[in-house]
Amino acid sequence: MDGLQVTNGRSLQSRLSAWITTVIVGMALVAGVFSFATAFQEVNEMQDDQLRQMAILVNSHHLQVSSATQAAMASEVDPEARVILQALQPQPLLASTSNPMRLDLKSSLPNGIQTVSANDETWRILVKPLDSGVRIAIGQRTSVRNEIARNSALRTVLPFFVLIPVLLLLVNVLISRMFKPMTQLALDLDHSDGQGLQALNFDHVPTEVHPFVVAINRLLARVAQSMALQRRFLADAAHELRSPLTALSLQSERLAATELSEQARERVDALQSGLQRSRQLLDQLLALARAQDSDKLSAGVVSVRRVCHRVLEDLMPLALAKEIDLGMVLHETGSDALVSAQDIDVYIMTKNLVDNAIRYTPRGGQVDVSIGERDGNTELQVADSGPGISEEHRQRVFDPFYRVIGNDEIGSGLGLSIVKTIADRLGANVTLDFATKLDQSGLLVTVAFPHAPTSAP
Repeated sequence: MDGLQVTNGRSLQSRLSAWITTVIVGMALVAGVFSFATAFQEVNEMQDDQLRQMAILVNSHHLQVSSATQAAMASEVDPEARVILQALQPQPLLASTSNPMRLDLKSSLPNGIQTVSANDETWRILVKPLDSGVRIAIGQRTSVRNEIARNSALRTVLPFFVLIPVLLLLVNVLISRMFKPMTQLALDLDHSDGQGLQALNFDHVPTEVHPFVVAINRLLARVAQSMALQRRFLADAAHELRSPLTALSLQSERLAATELSEQARERVDALQSGLQRSRQLLDQLLALARAQDSDKLSAGVVSVRRVCHRVLEDLMPLALAKEIDLGMVLHETGSDALVSAQDIDVYIMTKNLVDNAIRYTPRGGQVDVSIGERDGNTELQVADSGPGISEEHRQRVFDPFYRVIGNDEIGSGLGLSIVKTIADRLGANVTLDFATKLDQSGLLVTVAFPHAPTSAP
């Protein structure tokens, strides 16, 4: 489906997915950064509140703050969770000559929470005077506080990293489902057989696309009307030409029955041959017009075996005139090879195949018609001992009036076109191959019909 192949840069679905993905990821990053910063700040403020609560606890319970007690308690606590509590001395002792856990703080520090540097580290310190008049300092390393705040903030933004990929996947799935009706609409249009040109069904198509679908349906209706006029003109012209051609044929026969010179006899024979070719062309044009206009709904169950018998009876004189061995082979004895179709369609298709085989088979050749079943399908095969059709011409021979170059056999180039038209309407598959693959000669035409489950009437 070349018409449905588009690059990602021009695909509306791809661009919509890309833009929505970009917006979601961008908003998630902004929200994640904001949430991280807010959570980080709130945890730090909570830790400041803890320092204030500890100071209130010391003041309300009149706890004694001594270096010995503080050092003993500090040695039993996890260093990362250690909180320093000490009294501010007017003249602080050096940490190296006194308690190593005592901070070297200046007594001039103002009351309140502040960040200071002491003992080669940064500390968050709360300075508060007690009711007893002693000023105490409660502190915690900023590195520990920041680690706690950072871990808490990361847990806050963790849902973003988990839910955003899931959200992106859901968005792409939803967009794909929303565009599925339009994709199916394009597939239906692309798979149409070009004969019926049925109007597109837009019941499940988004409202925004309805005007476009309505315009396509109107175009299809105009094309169908134009094709119907063409087929009607073709059928009417063929019908109108049959009467004068019949009259000319009768006149030529009457003329041939009279005494003529040898030169006049040759010209009359050429005239009769031309009239015969013209009548055959008109018959095939009428058959092609009928094949294109036939109604699918009027199909019944047809026995391919019985139709083949009728065709062979009708064309046996043509085969005898060329001394061609014409016969039929049944792969399954007693099988009627039932198909769902109109009897006249199967007859026209089979007659064209056998007629072509007889015409393109040299004098004294052989034409075999075989019927069988394979993979649940009914197969009709017509094989001849003629020149065959090369692979580069096998697709073109189904076009109307196309003839292989170098073929001198008289014909109109409509036989296989009629067969293909009927086969497409019946859902059958037509394939061409060499009848004898070893020397690549002869033509083997295989028509695979969907098998009809019911019995023939």
